[in-house]
Amino acid sequence: MAVIAALSALMAWMGVLAVPVFLLVGCNLIDYVTGLLTAKYRTQEITSYKGLRGIIKKVCMWLLIVVGAVVDILINYALENIGAGFDLPFVVAVVVAVWLLVNEIISILENVMDIGVNIPPFLLPLVKNIKG
Repeated sequence: MAVIAALSALMAWMGVLAVPVFLLVGCNLIDYVTGLLTAKYRTQEITSYKGLRGIIKKVCMWLLIVVGAVVDILINYALENIGAGFDLPFVVAVVVAVWLLVNEIISILENVMDIGVNIPPFLLPLVKNIKG
């Protein structure tokens, strides 16, 4: 019950940013796991250094969203002080989160392809264009 209350309070506080952030966290976990599974199909080996580096990369993604939220707060502060009379939601932070989310989805698709799973044909151009 306490977990549900805490998650509800967090989502209410985050507002429009909640869904992209929670999707990003989920994709971060999926990407990390598929990356570990893919290592045996690539010429790389799994090391604690690479694993820690991957975790640090994911945490830095979340920090980029925090930076975007700070920019949003500064924009709203400026709008308030010039008397604009309107408030913008987390615009920059949402754009950053969605951009990171798309990159994570592409990484997951690359990992799944390297394992040997056939992905739907309509997703192939996305992966090939990004790799190129």
